[in-house]
Amino acid sequence: MAKKQAAKKKRMQVAALPYQMEDGHLRVLLVTSRETRRWILPKGWTEKDLDGPGVAALEAYEEAGVRGVAAPKPIGSYQYFKRLSTGRTVPCDVKVYALEVMEELEDWPEAKERQRRWMSPSQAALHISETGLVDLLLRLGMPTVD
Repeated sequence: MAKKQAAKKKRMQVAALPYQMEDGHLRVLLVTSRETRRWILPKGWTEKDLDGPGVAALEAYEEAGVRGVAAPKPIGSYQYFKRLSTGRTVPCDVKVYALEVMEELEDWPEAKERQRRWMSPSQAALHISETGLVDLLLRLGMPTVD
């Protein structure tokens, strides 16, 4: 019984939402996953030696080939089921940190394993399958009233 409960325990991940302004319009960067080729945000497991913004910046570099400054606090979160290499799935809570892109690299650690694409938040929402992340992207794409 304890084994089943442990398997259901949610794991924590951190995602970067790389963004830039282009001609006054917000653009976000998605990457493909290595196995299923779905469009996703760069993300990874929490790390003992890095805080959330540090993990977000590292994942953005490794998976998307961008360097920038991650916001100090998450802009949102979502849940999904991650398929492990064993074939088992585990529930994950993902904290999303906005990352202002300062540099886009021609070559990066996972360049041969992933594609990347800039798009508007609403375009990105059409390519994402995680419902909570779709909601977050659609909120970004909505105009704000001051």
